[in-house]
Amino acid sequence: MEGTAAAPAAGTILNALATGTGAAFAIDRYTTAHVSLEAETGVTGEVDGAPDADTRLIERCVELVTEQFGTGEGGHVRTESDVPMASGLKSSSAAANATVLATLAALDTDIDREAAARIGVQAARDVGVTVTGAFDDASASMLGGVTVTDNTKDELLHREAVEWDVLVWTPDEQSFSADADVARCKQIAPMADLVADLALSGEYERAMTVNGLAFCAALDFPTDPLVEAMPLSRGVSLSGTGPSFTAVGDRETLERLEDHWSNRDGNTWLTTTQNHGATQK
Repeated sequence: MEGTAAAPAAGTILNALATGTGAAFAIDRYTTAHVSLEAETGVTGEVDGAPDADTRLIERCVELVTEQFGTGEGGHVRTESDVPMASGLKSSSAAANATVLATLAALDTDIDREAAARIGVQAARDVGVTVTGAFDDASASMLGGVTVTDNTKDELLHREAVEWDVLVWTPDEQSFSADADVARCKQIAPMADLVADLALSGEYERAMTVNGLAFCAALDFPTDPLVEAMPLSRGVSLSGTGPSFTAVGDRETLERLEDHWSNRDGNTWLTTTQNHGATQK
């Protein structure tokens, strides 16, 4: 019994750490999972190109799916990705979504995509790699487009397809969301409420920029990339708990911004939004 699936990365509109309400948008970079199931074995995992990577999340995804929709099969899951790990681009959500869908494919089982995303969220909580549960990130990756969610209830509040070019700057360092200073983030809750209001009214780009300024302050990231981007984009934000920054707009002006961001250490790249979400192969 074998299955393969791919799920996109995502950028942040509203970080859910302050209030539990979050918003994200899928981008055209992917994590792919390959699952092979066997009866009466444990679950093992590997991340291609990263032999020391923590595989508990993808292993737990397989376990949860086979417990609910199979007979507790074990097996092996391998992921490969062009999404940098611990960069704020939802690599964990993409890996979880891809693994859940690949395991369902191996079982020849189809379920509602929102429900599938919630399985990955539960796995992330079970292994302690998320603070909020990250249903905003998981839903954007699973469904595509922009999603706004209540992460305290794993409830989808709004979804919309968007057509943006996206510029990403990813510094060389890593930042793990489970290590974020949640208490400090909660202090900016009034700003997060404003961002939520903007996002729910469809003003996603303005919401991003306010979020970026607020969470750079709360998480002690530089605001210089935001200031550089404001004249050359429709919206810009710290993505997740960093260290990546994402800017959205039209390609011509983002290429001008790319000239600025490329002078910084790390990797700068152009992509687009993605509106169809995760897929089985």
